[in-house]
Amino acid sequence: MGRGKIVIRRIDNSTSRQVTFSKRRNGLLKKAKELAILCDAEVGVVIFSSTGKLHDFASTRS
Repeated sequence: MGRGKIVIRRIDNSTSRQVTFSKRRNGLLKKAKELAILCDAEVGVVIFSSTGKLHDFASTRS
């Protein structure tokens, strides 16, 4: 049995929103790193949090 479908909408609770952001940010940056390694691709990700903090990832070919 697969996962249920969820509605994508803004999280109203600021604490829950920040926790979700942190978890999803880490997952997204991990996926970007894996994509760069597995596919030998140059990958760049730039993420700005709701507080304006910058999180980024950039791969380089070695």
